[in-house]
Amino acid sequence: MRPQKGEKARSAPTPALAVPVLCALVVVVLTPGARAVRVSEEKEEEVETYNKYYDYVELSRRLRSLAQKYQHIADLRSVGKSVEERELWVMRITREPRADVPGKPKFKYVGNMHGDETVSRQVLVYLIEHLLAGYGEDQRVTELVNSTDIYIMPSMNPDGFERSVEGDCKGGGPGRVNAKNVDLNRSFPDQFKKIDQNTEDAPERTAVIQWIAENNFVLSGNLHGGTVVASYPFDDSPSHKQDGLYSQSPDDALFRYLARVYAENNPVMRTGEPNCEMDSGEKFKNGITNGAEWYDVAGGMQDYNYLNGNCLEITMELSCCKYPPAGQLQTEWDNNRESLLAYMEKIHIGVRGFVKEAGSGMSLSDAKIMVAGINHNVSTGHFGDYYRLLLPGTYNITAVASGCMPRTVVNVQVSEGKATELNFTLTLLGDESISHTTAPSLMPSSTATPISSESSDSSGSSASASIDTAGPADEGSNTNAGLPEPQPLQPQEFRHHHYSDMELFLQRFSAKYPSITRLYPIGKSVENRVLWVMEISDNPGEHEQGEPEFKYIGNMHGNEVVGRELLLNLIEYLCRNYGTDPEVTRLVNSTRIHIMPSMNPDGYEVAQEGDISGYQGRNNSNNYDLNRNFPDQFKTITDPRQPETIAVMSWLKSYPFVLSANLHGGSLVVNYPFDDDPEGISRYSKSPDDAVFQMVATAYSKENTLMHKGHPCDDINNYPVEYFENGITNGAQWYNVPGGMQDWNYLNTNCFEVTIELGCVKYPLAIDLPQYWEQNRRSLLQFIHQVHRGVKGLVTDQKDGTGIPNATITVEGIDHTITSNKAGDYWRLLVPGAYHLTASAQGYTSVGMNVTVPEDGVEVVDFKLTRIHSDVKNQAAKGPNALPDSIEEKFHSFIKQLSVGDGLDRLIQDTATTSSFRYRRYEELSEFLRGLTFNFPNITVLHRLGQSVEYRTIWALEISNNPKVPEPSEPKIRFMAGIHGNAPVGTELLLEFAAYLCINYGKNAAITRLINETRIVILPSINPDGREQAKEKECSSSVGMTNANGKDLDTDFFGNASQRSADPQPETHAVMDLIQEKGYTLSVALDGGSVLVTYPYDKPVQPVENESTLRYLATVYANNHPTMHLGDTGCPNSSQMENIPEGVLRAAERHSHMGSMKDFSVDFGHCPEITVYTSCCLFPQADQLPILWAENRKSLLSMLVEVHKGIRGVVKDKSGKPIVGAMIVLNGGVRVFTGEGGYFHALLSPGSHNIEAIAEGYQQQRQEVIVSSIEAASSIIIEFDMDNRIFGLPRELVVATAAAAMTALTITACIIWCVCSAKSNRQKDGFHRLRQHRDDYDDEIRLTSMGSKKSLLSHEFQDESESDEDTLYANKL
Repeated sequence: MRPQKGEKARSAPTPALAVPVLCALVVVVLTPGARAVRVSEEKEEEVETYNKYYDYVELSRRLRSLAQKYQHIADLRSVGKSVEERELWVMRITREPRADVPGKPKFKYVGNMHGDETVSRQVLVYLIEHLLAGYGEDQRVTELVNSTDIYIMPSMNPDGFERSVEGDCKGGGPGRVNAKNVDLNRSFPDQFKKIDQNTEDAPERTAVIQWIAENNFVLSGNLHGGTVVASYPFDDSPSHKQDGLYSQSPDDALFRYLARVYAENNPVMRTGEPNCEMDSGEKFKNGITNGAEWYDVAGGMQDYNYLNGNCLEITMELSCCKYPPAGQLQTEWDNNRESLLAYMEKIHIGVRGFVKEAGSGMSLSDAKIMVAGINHNVSTGHFGDYYRLLLPGTYNITAVASGCMPRTVVNVQVSEGKATELNFTLTLLGDESISHTTAPSLMPSSTATPISSESSDSSGSSASASIDTAGPADEGSNTNAGLPEPQPLQPQEFRHHHYSDMELFLQRFSAKYPSITRLYPIGKSVENRVLWVMEISDNPGEHEQGEPEFKYIGNMHGNEVVGRELLLNLIEYLCRNYGTDPEVTRLVNSTRIHIMPSMNPDGYEVAQEGDISGYQGRNNSNNYDLNRNFPDQFKTITDPRQPETIAVMSWLKSYPFVLSANLHGGSLVVNYPFDDDPEGISRYSKSPDDAVFQMVATAYSKENTLMHKGHPCDDINNYPVEYFENGITNGAQWYNVPGGMQDWNYLNTNCFEVTIELGCVKYPLAIDLPQYWEQNRRSLLQFIHQVHRGVKGLVTDQKDGTGIPNATITVEGIDHTITSNKAGDYWRLLVPGAYHLTASAQGYTSVGMNVTVPEDGVEVVDFKLTRIHSDVKNQAAKGPNALPDSIEEKFHSFIKQLSVGDGLDRLIQDTATTSSFRYRRYEELSEFLRGLTFNFPNITVLHRLGQSVEYRTIWALEISNNPKVPEPSEPKIRFMAGIHGNAPVGTELLLEFAAYLCINYGKNAAITRLINETRIVILPSINPDGREQAKEKECSSSVGMTNANGKDLDTDFFGNASQRSADPQPETHAVMDLIQEKGYTLSVALDGGSVLVTYPYDKPVQPVENESTLRYLATVYANNHPTMHLGDTGCPNSSQMENIPEGVLRAAERHSHMGSMKDFSVDFGHCPEITVYTSCCLFPQADQLPILWAENRKSLLSMLVEVHKGIRGVVKDKSGKPIVGAMIVLNGGVRVFTGEGGYFHALLSPGSHNIEAIAEGYQQQRQEVIVSSIEAASSIIIEFDMDNRIFGLPRELVVATAAAAMTALTITACIIWCVCSAKSNRQKDGFHRLRQHRDDYDDEIRLTSMGSKKSLLSHEFQDESESDEDTLYANKL
């Protein structure tokens, strides 16, 4: 429990040891589950006396006895153990207590978290007895047990209890904490403070975290002691002010209501005056309090429940004395019995129901239930059931599930009493047109009101029943802060914010305005300061189709600080005026605004206030100018790319920014591209969009009177006299800046950026900051308005209406194209006028359109493109193995939805993992793989491919919905790792990937469908012997790289015996056999030592057939990685410090060698293979694994999507018989062969391709196909005709000619026979002479035979000399 205010220092000890809390979070997934308890030998429990405490032994005995007696409604299990190996008992009470049954919400009580706060421990035992004994006797208890899944943990800290002393009312001794001196209610992950807690020091916390994760709890109470009050979230605030600061949660009104329910039923608590000896004057209005307002508690359990589970939890303080004499227990039970029951019953208020998939009726687990105006979602459970506690009112409620279209039900009426039933049926993506798949607009409910008892703030704070809703109507009508001022509210505090101050400022506004803000990091500086970005939008965290994205960046040069402070002022201005000021409300509702106050926080910390034109702090901590550090179009930037630069480049590639400004200091002007020119001299360097840049630059300068005059710095002597017409200038005309950020934005993204110099003094005195705000306030807003100029719209597929990503928008006469976003939406800034726009996309017919851009606002122009159909004979033909149109179309839509928009991102959000990341040696790896097959036998099978030199098995795990049944029509993908034992990151990533797929099968619709339609083979460790030798934290060591024979296995793959000098290694042999199995469509190998992707060939001087496809596949992986696609490895010891385009390289350019695995896969396995280098360090420390997993998860999933693209089909003859072994030649080069059932599948880069189908005895077929980057491969059927040609001539002609020739030969033979017969009759004596020379005749026959043989071979040997046999034969004649 909470200590009394006067005892905080001594009763909240700091943990002795601290490690990142993430380790504790991820290890729980492998913690053994709750253990069932044997109770058969326990004697019946004694009659309750309510006058004694139960120690651990007695508590255990009593709980076992109760579980045995009431087996039909009770189940006792342990969810873990304490430090001293005591069980953490949980009694489950419900009908059918050993089964999960849909329709019953889960409730929990937790007691004795602080071991010396003991009333809760006994009261919860009494509650268990009351529920069990009253079932079937008491109607209220019976109904509660039948309708609720109740879990009660009497003691979370049994070790602390054993060290506590009865009669100790003040507490704070060794019994409060656990046996490792950890305060369990300060050990949970916190939203506002990093809690470093060693897992081994707090196993109780770890067990409870796992318990929460495994059960979809809805409502909870955490019972403490030390005063009498019900406390509700949040327990702490961003500033961590000790007390007096109300920290409001999105469900604040609901929490206050729930706390009141408990308090009003407790005769002492409801008075609000506990009169505790420790603090007799302490009062709580209505017996409740906001946690942080009482006093700040970081790392508390109730906030963790709310933020990391579906569970709303409050903390009940039951008695002033923490460990009162046992004689007081009867009174405490009497005081709390009704409260405990009444609070439990509130689990049945609000809205409840099920979420199912329309086609199959399958329950959708982990679907999100969103209530408009309340920035907190809940998720569905295993049965698709959800329970959303709400106060009476009217709500708009949305259900969202991965792979499905969201559905919104408006005006849902919630009444007092039982929950409103609301079921959702969601259709899979692609089952409807795109017009129905867009995310619903979450409009606030201005009619949502709390029940009358909560109509006023019970705590005296400014909290209201409906907080910060995403709409202007709510903010004025449902807040107690008063009516808005007639004029916009201006920032109240002007000061220089150092890093910590700035961070707290951002956290404070993010917490205060959660419905319109999102604070997120994009990376870290050299000195590990977080680069924060504040997003301000009516739907933060979501890209809304058609809504442009805008950004401001400040403090790129650390000593130029005005931009940093103005952006903090702007954040405050937008947040405080949203919903009351029309301009601000319109901007926030129509624009997704991103603000980065400081790109160079390290430089700022060393800069000095009062610096006018100096350089101290200008550069980052590595002493590099960040505005000279970006790739440049005219000059090669040789300086190493800095972490701040890399972070920003990755950020810009991740969001569809349209317009941006980079805020600097040192002059007063808006500078626009280009910033340099090819010759490096100061002259006008005009960009293709020069007119647009002048328009947006002028929009800023004209609102700043001093800037627009064009004469900056006249009053500062050490500045040259300058003049900028209208306060704007072309960058290169002013002075050359190679490596600048604004040019990189324009040339590498869709974003138009300018650089704004805000004043002549770089680091002005704080007293001058209000003046800067007043000068720039209108300019900052007006510049945001410019993002709504020009043309915007959608590029969609004419057939199904889905958005087309990466479509190119070309403006005639302007040599600069932009591309559509993932969802197909685009924005093209243009000055007013008439234009001809063309939209084009790979595989589609281009569409042109004349457009007139208005003087104000934006013109909406949508393009609908028509697919170019493949010229494939018999494509529509149907055979026994062809998919029905409806099924194939749905699957195509499914793949398309994952390929465009944020499909993969949503999938990842809906399938978070909590695994334990660590390095596994061979034995544990083997057990892990076997464990997957034991736990998921229906979708996994484990193959032994062979053994290593040291006789370790080389495992391959196959994942499929029918892993033991061949399904040749499904694409087959291979993931491999560990060919170099000293680079085990890939091994761990693949093990996590395998677990991730298995755990989410049947739980997530998209993962389930991918597994059902794909055969996935995972080979995590090719070189287990080398792995056993390698050592952690060795980033460049070669120990373990080779196998036990010292052979680098990636130089041992040779297909021809003539190429190898020795037999292949046993590991190589095993993998070669796997590669040569038929049917693989794609292979991905993971390695280490860099951050890039390579594609075949590793061989030197080897022309690459199908290079466009191989490079494309590598690019897909890199583009889905947060940093890899930037092409900057960032590896300190890497030879590839130069920019690698798109992070993709032909393997031989990195390290050419013979005998590589990927070359063998292409040449002999007929399967493209890419190699992914996942980290700079070969063997990084284990705590880096979660980061690497997060970086690579989306890319790995993208490969599962990509394997379904390209071309696929079946080859058969006219009778429908499949033709096995037919050769499919791609673009005249690469060959694939049909397998069982005549199926084939080949990946190709987007575009037009020629294919040839060849089979012996059949006519060759040549066809053209169109491959899309977002579409699944269409199922084509190729029917062969018998080859009727002989020697290239028609069969009929050859047969007729042969018949005529045979007739002629027959007639000629008859004539010859007749002639010879007549001659024979006249010369009978000749026959007599012939017999006389029989020996000579035999010789003649023999020589004639020899001559015939020679004639058959004469064309081969061409020997024209006369042999002895020739001479003899001539003499005989």
